[in-house]
Amino acid sequence: MVLPRSWSRVPLCEVVLLGVVSAGVGCPRAQDAAGILELHYDRPATDWEKEALPIGNGRLGGMLFGGVGEERLQFNEDSLWIGDEGDTGSYQDFGDLLVTFAGVADREPQGYRRSLDLGRGLHEVRYRLGDTAHRRIAFVSRPAEVLVQHYTVDGPAKLSGTIELRDAHGAEVVASAAGLAVRGSLAGQVYSGGSSKGRTKQYDVALDYEARVRVLHDGGTLEARDGRLVFSDCDALTLLLAADTDYLNRRGAGWKGEDPHDRLVAWLDAASGKGVDTLLAEHVADFAPVMARCALDLGASSEEVRTLSTDARLAAYRDGGDDPELEALLFQYARYLMVSSSRPGLDPEVPAALPANLQGLWNHSNRPPWRSDYHTDVNVQMNYWFCDAANLAECFEPLADWVFSIRGVRRDETHATFGTRGWISHAENGIFGGSTWKWSKGDAAWVAQNLWDHYAFTRDERYLRERAWPILRELCEFWIDHLKEIDDPRDPEGERKVLVSPDGFSPEHGPHEDGVSFDQQLVWDLFSNTIEASRVLGVDAELREQLTGMRARLLGPQIGRWGQLQEWMVDRDDPKDQHRHLSHLIAVHPGRQIAPLTTPDLAEAARVSMNARGDASTGWSRAWKISIWARLGDGDRAWSILNGMLGSMIHDNLFNTHPPFQIDGNFGYAAGVCEMLLQSHLGTPERGRIQFLPALPGAWATGSVRGLRARGGVAVDLDWRGGRAVGAELRASVAGEHELVAPAGQQIAGPAVVTLRPGEPHTVRFE
Repeated sequence: MVLPRSWSRVPLCEVVLLGVVSAGVGCPRAQDAAGILELHYDRPATDWEKEALPIGNGRLGGMLFGGVGEERLQFNEDSLWIGDEGDTGSYQDFGDLLVTFAGVADREPQGYRRSLDLGRGLHEVRYRLGDTAHRRIAFVSRPAEVLVQHYTVDGPAKLSGTIELRDAHGAEVVASAAGLAVRGSLAGQVYSGGSSKGRTKQYDVALDYEARVRVLHDGGTLEARDGRLVFSDCDALTLLLAADTDYLNRRGAGWKGEDPHDRLVAWLDAASGKGVDTLLAEHVADFAPVMARCALDLGASSEEVRTLSTDARLAAYRDGGDDPELEALLFQYARYLMVSSSRPGLDPEVPAALPANLQGLWNHSNRPPWRSDYHTDVNVQMNYWFCDAANLAECFEPLADWVFSIRGVRRDETHATFGTRGWISHAENGIFGGSTWKWSKGDAAWVAQNLWDHYAFTRDERYLRERAWPILRELCEFWIDHLKEIDDPRDPEGERKVLVSPDGFSPEHGPHEDGVSFDQQLVWDLFSNTIEASRVLGVDAELREQLTGMRARLLGPQIGRWGQLQEWMVDRDDPKDQHRHLSHLIAVHPGRQIAPLTTPDLAEAARVSMNARGDASTGWSRAWKISIWARLGDGDRAWSILNGMLGSMIHDNLFNTHPPFQIDGNFGYAAGVCEMLLQSHLGTPERGRIQFLPALPGAWATGSVRGLRARGGVAVDLDWRGGRAVGAELRASVAGEHELVAPAGQQIAGPAVVTLRPGEPHTVRFE
């Protein structure tokens, strides 16, 4: 198909949304309160993990390198999985799309610039070869369900080269006048590493997949030759990529739905008829408002620092440079990654999007680290801690849909193993409910904590009734059947009895034994959330009464011999233990059983344990520590860890490293920032509790945030100067009563308990 010559001549679109200019190439970029929301570099990427840049629409994504002689797009689709109901399997690489330019590889580019605009979800490359300016953009459209690459030059007939599609599983690629296409099956693909080491047995589920590329050119010619497309003397070039599988998140259908072929063709046909201007306008109109909901200003960086490329800026930060705008940018980058890797689609015919895995959406290996799976002993939970707080509520839906879809698989295995009702999981999990490595009994209750928290933020009773409540109730059934009664170890007379989890363990170390804090705290949390859900929905009063009684009998947190919060029922904690997991501190964060305002002695014991654990660790562990110290009210300690994490655990493309790359650290970082600025976890459905600046560090003495969310359906704008809150505005999406808590050393100037109503903003002043 030949495009009108006007495509390469007319400036791309400009769309104004929510007061933020969201524009095409050559127009102003989206801005945050702290500056331009952009990563930029003065050289192409050569390393996938550390340098390439991600784009995505929640389901379909790619990593771009921005090469001069060749542009490599490594792409993924979130359901390209192997595995079945008995084995986690592994997330898979889909393939690569390569555009190679004739006569360019050995030439020096001038004025090279590669950028990623977070506010619009737009990747751009610019450079000059001689007197010719080259420009390319790439984005993944959620409205159109296609990945778009658009190449232009400032003169006629200057684009020649080849386009090649490579399938990561070796299926044959067909080239024709219609473009490039590959169809294949994952039958025969087996993950035989880790907890499935040596496996050769084929999986009971084998998905079919397809990817198609439509190429549109302005001027010149395009022909199929030797499995590739050859373009010659073109003025402009547009590539449209669509990819999908036949995955369906329904166990009763065998996890398979319709062949993806027809919908891929329909998407490409529709996109081909719109033109890049329209496709980009639709994409920006869909993407930019979500990013614009939340703006963060942590202080101004110097103009000298602002002009540095992102990798140079990060290097300067590592050397001790001051750059609060980079700290804010990393927060917004986490939001960008979430919007790009966990967002429901618009097409009701497409299976529900899957949640962000260990690498979000992006994966270039068929044997990725830890299967690129859903690890439930902290990682997938950490992915979603910040989602609602950072005003990305809809991005949470894929997690709830996936957990809901695998319940039946988990029930069957749990009953066969433990003889109980309800269900739990192992620590490794796939999209078909398969769950390997060891049983980690508290994990499912931990994920359910995320599910309850989403309701706490949104107050969406339909979601609570239809999605969260069935899961909460089933998980409680397991623990009702599984808990055992023992003598209370705190009662030397042996007269009191308590309930404990039998034969548990504290991820990912220590013995298997009764009453580990990991299980005890999560069961307390599960019972508490289920009690509140039952009350909100007005259902299962008998279950609510039973859980209330059992919660009161649970063995609670204990303080050990050196003042620490015990990790095990036995007082064996080693003060020199600096393990990356902080499983006995779930009650502080993300739980609510321990807090300085409600349980000061236990909060102090948690502080002792945190000091012993130390600040240095893996990426995600440091991120968790930021949130824990924030919950303990120590903003300077939280910032110190944040500073060390950004200075040592972040790659040039701002991906977090475990090592290797794991996206939970990016998401956990954002959660920590949210916790430092606003907390609302100590409220109830009957009365919210909003704490302003509970852990503001000295490094962020002056700043502002717009669009953070508090539980109870409240959006919060907040300003502070000289380390003191100045004012806030609260906007409720649902009516409710809230207690307002001022920062330490300040008071609320006015009523401390307010009733908020939709459409009636409430201004808060501080003394």
